[in-house]
Amino acid sequence: MTYFGTRATILAISLLAACSALCQLTAASPAPTKVDAPDAQAPAPAPTPAAAPAAAPTWSIGGIDFSGFVDGYYEFNANHPADKFNQYRNFDERANQFSLNLAKVTLSHDPDPVGFRIDLGYGRAFETVHASEEGPSIFRNLEQAFVSFKPTKAKGFEADFGEFVTSAGAEVIETKDNWTYSRSILFAYAIPYYHFGLRTSMPITKTITGGFQLVNGWNNVEDNNSGKTIGLTGAFTKPKYTLNVNYYTGPEKKDSNKGWRNLIDTTLLLTPSSVLNMYINYDYAQERNLDGSLSHYQGIAGAAHEQLTSHFALVQRVEYFNDPQGFALGTAQTQNEFTLTGEYKWVEGLLTRVEYRRDHSDHNVFTRGNSPLANQNQNTLAVGVIGFFGPKR
Repeated sequence: MTYFGTRATILAISLLAACSALCQLTAASPAPTKVDAPDAQAPAPAPTPAAAPAAAPTWSIGGIDFSGFVDGYYEFNANHPADKFNQYRNFDERANQFSLNLAKVTLSHDPDPVGFRIDLGYGRAFETVHASEEGPSIFRNLEQAFVSFKPTKAKGFEADFGEFVTSAGAEVIETKDNWTYSRSILFAYAIPYYHFGLRTSMPITKTITGGFQLVNGWNNVEDNNSGKTIGLTGAFTKPKYTLNVNYYTGPEKKDSNKGWRNLIDTTLLLTPSSVLNMYINYDYAQERNLDGSLSHYQGIAGAAHEQLTSHFALVQRVEYFNDPQGFALGTAQTQNEFTLTGEYKWVEGLLTRVEYRRDHSDHNVFTRGNSPLANQNQNTLAVGVIGFFGPKR
C-alpha cells in the first residue's frame, strides 16, 4: 500500500469512529429546548412525520325528542241538534257530550344535518283531517312523517321530504298552539291541512325567508291524479310584526289534471307588546270547473290575544267568509262568526279553555232539534282541557 493510500485509510477509519461516537452521544442526551438556526450550508432537518388521521366516528342521528298531548272537551249547542253534531266545525264537531278531540305523540330530531319528525295520533281531529285520504287506513293516524336535511354550510337552507302540515293559515291542528279552542272557518274550509312531497326553505336576508314546495296536492299522501301542486312561501319578519304569504296552485280534481285550483293565503301577525298579540288572516281561492265555469271563495279573520295575568288570557276572534258557489261550504252562502275564549293555565303542561261562539249565515243552514236547515244561527259553549308534555323550546 502506498503512503497516500495508508493515510486515506487511516482518515476514513477516524471519520467513521467520530460519526459513531457522535451518534451515541446524541442518542443518550436529552433533546434541546431550543434549536439555533442551522448553517446555510448544513442540510435541512427531515420533516416530522404527519400524525395518522383519527378514525371517523360512527355516525348517529343523536338524541330523539318526545312530546305529546291529550285534548278533550264538552260542548253545549243551544240548537240541540238531534244528530249531536255542530254544523260547520272541523274538530269540535260533537254537540252536547264529552268528546276526545285528539291524543298525539311526536318523535323528532332537529336536523344536524339530518333529522326527522313523526306525529301519530287518534281522535276526531285526525278523522276530519284525513277525510279525503285515499291511501291505507294507517295514514289516518299519521299527521306528519318526514326526513329533514340541513347542510352545515348551506346558510340556513333546509329540505324536508314526506308528509307535512300545510304552510297556509293562521292556525294549526294542535289546539294548545292556537289562541282559541275552536278553529276558524278559514282554517276549516279555505286551506289544506297537509301535503306529501318536497318542502324547502331558505333565508334570503336577515328578515326575509323564501320557500318552494312540490307536492301531490291537498290532503292526500297518495295522489288522486297525475298532476302536482306547487307551493311558494315567503315570510317577512320584524320585531313588532311578521307577514306570511303562501301561494298554492295545481290540479286537485280526482282523476283529472284539468281545472287548476289557486290559493293565496296571507297572515299578518302583530306583536306590539309582551301581553298583546293580534293577527289578520285573508284567504282567496278559485278553481276552474270541468264545464269551464269558475268557482271562488274568500274570507278574512282577525283575532286579539291579551295575557291579563301569568295564568289567564282572553281572546276575541271575528270572521267573514263568502262562498257564492258553495264550493267550500257545500251551500252557496255567506257566514260570519264571533268567538270569545278565556284560557287558564293551571301549571306548565295543563290548561283549560272556556269558549263561547256564535255562527251566523245568510241562509238557513243550521240544524235545530230534528229539523235540518232550520236556523241561521248556531250558539255553542265549550270547555276544553289540554294536557301536554315535551322539551321546552
